[in-house]
Order: sequence, then structure tokens, then C-alpha cells
Amino acid sequence: MLAAAFTFALLAQEPAQEPTQAPATPAPVVNPLQLAIGREGQTVAVPGRITNLSTGTGILPEDVAAACDGKRFLFLGEQHATTPHQMMQAAIIDACVRRGRRVVVGLEMFQRPKQNVLGAFPALAETEFLQRSEWDKQWGFDYSFYRPVFDVARKHHLPLVALNIPRDWVRTVGRGGMSALPPEAKAELPTDMVLDNAQHRQVFTSLIGGHQGTGGSIDNMYAAQVLWDEAMADTAVRFLRYPKPSANTLFVVIAGSGHVMYNQGINWRLQRRKAGDGPTVVMTESSEPITVSNGLADFVFVSPKPRG
Repeated sequence: MLAAAFTFALLAQEPAQEPTQAPATPAPVVNPLQLAIGREGQTVAVPGRITNLSTGTGILPEDVAAACDGKRFLFLGEQHATTPHQMMQAAIIDACVRRGRRVVVGLEMFQRPKQNVLGAFPALAETEFLQRSEWDKQWGFDYSFYRPVFDVARKHHLPLVALNIPRDWVRTVGRGGMSALPPEAKAELPTDMVLDNAQHRQVFTSLIGGHQGTGGSIDNMYAAQVLWDEAMADTAVRFLRYPKPSANTLFVVIAGSGHVMYNQGINWRLQRRKAGDGPTVVMTESSEPITVSNGLADFVFVSPKPRG
């Protein structure tokens, strides 16, 4: 589910695990794909294709690349470790390169301290890269899912950026709020993190099952989500600051869909910093056509759910 890709990893030792805490109050089921945020109306998205949520038509990776013309960013929101999603990411990145863009790929999978390894990626054999980057500790999902993305990055010699912050910082905030962060962590983070974006809070609430309310663990979990998104946006800004990018540079953000849905996550934080904007692709999984809000993203990719 999208929720697992969004919030609950912050309280776990590994991204694939469930939370150690959960709100006790029952809540009505809220479909995160059908929130009334952004563009009005809904569109039926068919499995096996990218759907343009402005027109309702099916499009190709080349069309996504074309939508990036004149834009600084492209946001690819995935369901983690879902082979068709990572293959689609690779196809879209390849289409952007073929369109003539200088592509940089930012990865939620890696924490900032591993940037030196990502910088050396083109010169490293796969085995050495996995060992030096500590892939199993950094992410926890099998590398084979993500090989298509790294293969296209190697093919085109694309710079890679470790977007994430140390997971311990996110867990600390998830358990004790922003004030629980140690001084050394605060020194590495934005000082103006916004905790009162009502639409972002609405997305967050839908992804934790519709649990309402404030105070205690829910507020701390939300603060951790804000930290997560703000920090990844901040990492992208830092990378693009020196040297100043050319107009042709396209920064592709790969993260869980919950970090980019409804233009309220990393994308909103970047726009708030006046760092630039760009289209969003949200990826999900279904065996049948699904109805989604037009405000969910610019494009949605529905991959068929594996049988059995």
C-alpha cells in the first residue's frame, strides 16, 4: 500500500516493516487516490499504461519527457520494490536523456553520508557499488528491483544524489517530535520547516488510514513526515546550488508516492523555496481500472497487480 511507502518506515528498523505504534481511534476508510485536492474531477486509469490526468488519455514515457520541457524537476513516485515501477522510471529517465536533457537522479533510497559513493558510481562495478554503498542497510529491498534505474544511469553517466537524511533522525522525530533532534542534526536541516500545510496533513491522514486528531504520536509522526520531505527537498536544493545548473538540467526525484502526491510533498517544499517545479508521476498497482482524483498528479501509472 501507499501508506507503507509513505510514513510507517520512520518508526521501523527497515523500510518494509510495520510501525511499532498506531493510533487507537477507529477511523473511516479514506482512499488516498481520491482526495479533493488540486484539479477538480476524477479520471479512470487503466492498468498497463501511463494516464494523463488532464486529458484522460494514455501516453508514453516520451510524452512525460516532453512535459518536462522548461522545467527543473520531474517527480517519479513509486510503490517500493514493484518491478514495473522501476522499469517505468528507467524508461522515463532514458526518454528525458534522449530528449536532450542533462539528467540528475535523486534517490530516496540513499542517505546523505553515502553521496561520495554515489559520486563514484560510474566507475564502480555493481558488486563493489553494493558493498561500498551498504545497499542492504540503506534500503532493505532487493537491488534487483532497482537495477533498471541504475543501469540507465550507468549507460548515460548520470549524476546520482543521495536525497535522504539518516533514518535515525526521522525515527527520533517520529517518537519525540522536532525538539528531540540533537543539535548536530538540527545544524544540518532547514530552519523553516512548515508544519501547518493543511492539504499535506490531509494527504498524510489518508495514508495512515484516516485517523484524525492531534497530539501525541500522531503529531510526532506527522512532524517526522514533514522532516523527511523537507530534508529531501533541501538536499536537492543544495546539490543544484554549486555549481549553478544550466537551463538544460533536469533533476529527477525518485521517492515513494506518498512523498509527491497531490503536489504536497517534496515538490511543494521545492516550490516554496522557489527552486523550481515540474510534472509528477504517481505509480500504483491494480488488476482493474481505478478511479483517481485529477489532482493526484500530472500523470498516473497503474501497473497490473501480480497474480497469486
